[in-house]
Amino acid sequence: MTTAAIRVANLGKRYELGRALDPSRTIREALTEGARGALRALRGQRRAPTEFWALRDVSFEVARGEAMGIIGGNGAGKSTLLKLLSRITTPSTGRIEIRGRVGSLLEVGTGFHPDLTGRENVFLNGAILGMRRSEIARKFDEIVAFAEVDRFIDTPVKRYSSGMYLRLAFSVAAHLEPEVLLVDEVLAVGDAAFQKKCLGKMGDVTGEGRTVLFVSHNTDAVQRLCAHSVLLQSGRLTAAGDSSDVVRKYLSLGLRTSEPGEWVDVTQLPRRGSGQARVASVLYSSGNDLTGGHPYSLGPLEFILEVVSDSARTLSSLAVVIRDQGGTNLVNADIATHGHVIQLEAGRNAVRVRIAALYLNPGQYTVDLWLGDGTGAGFDHVESAFPLMVLDPRPAGTGAITVVAGAVPCRITASVEPFAEYRSALTVASS
Repeated sequence: MTTAAIRVANLGKRYELGRALDPSRTIREALTEGARGALRALRGQRRAPTEFWALRDVSFEVARGEAMGIIGGNGAGKSTLLKLLSRITTPSTGRIEIRGRVGSLLEVGTGFHPDLTGRENVFLNGAILGMRRSEIARKFDEIVAFAEVDRFIDTPVKRYSSGMYLRLAFSVAAHLEPEVLLVDEVLAVGDAAFQKKCLGKMGDVTGEGRTVLFVSHNTDAVQRLCAHSVLLQSGRLTAAGDSSDVVRKYLSLGLRTSEPGEWVDVTQLPRRGSGQARVASVLYSSGNDLTGGHPYSLGPLEFILEVVSDSARTLSSLAVVIRDQGGTNLVNADIATHGHVIQLEAGRNAVRVRIAALYLNPGQYTVDLWLGDGTGAGFDHVESAFPLMVLDPRPAGTGAITVVAGAVPCRITASVEPFAEYRSALTVASS
């Protein structure tokens, strides 16, 4: 029988909104709050309900040596769960059992002191984990080599770039040999090479019999690393099991409806990136009246992206990514692969991306959007922006279309145009 490294039972975390929780508040602040309460009572005003459950009745187990994924939208309770497991905060209800020493990476540079050097922070974090100085020294060179910060290891970390901070923080967490490693969105920052390196290291950790709990919006990475996952929605656990099944359920939730020839508003969707340039809305069509404009196997597909930029800037990467329901990237229509460069003006721009032939089987897919300048972090990344239905244009009974399976190349063209000519046609698709 496999021993559970993590056991969570009926876990809940409740917050009181609008209540001063700082025990160090002054007497004046306490008296002021009391006076406000008395005035509200005299006026007959009642305070609105202040109870908020970030997590409620969450139960699961993680076996020793297993990597488990935790997925869900923004505000689902993922980070709250990791903070409870890391003992940063205490649960309101339920019980947590963890066997072994815990290492956590909850955000870039968590636990680092900005005025200490990289070297000093490595030894400080090791000491916090309960390791002897000799143990840390034995791992030190390996940590620095993985993080690729050897030239700056004796520089205060407050002078590090966000990428250097991330590399060193992850390297410390992964190499100091905690029995349980908690990782929250470590792949949200950093270039593709480092992301691959992180996934490889976390795979090594589980191969050594240690346990990883991995929170990420990157469903493809979750499926590659984790055999099992759990899905959180509004603080409750709504699915658990094989990662492919849980990811499929996650991707089917909250997708906006989309119809060819209508603008799909993506301004309110969760996203990552600097925000210096952002996708505001998207319109797509195959141009084929017989399919109602829906894309079809082997047919063309054109997207027009409304891109809002804070200033004139250059886009060396703009991608429309089409994924299957399991989260696998099948089509990456990126201008970078064809040497295109887009010059954006300040304000609203219309960028047209045309896929000449869509090598996909009929079925439902999901569209992601990406803007970047080639430096790694990117301006804007919207996952699961909207669903895309690919049709079979052949009449029933005439035979199925034979297309290439899996990830396939595509030939695209791209151009940028003034958005004004599309303004009159701006009808946002219903959500």
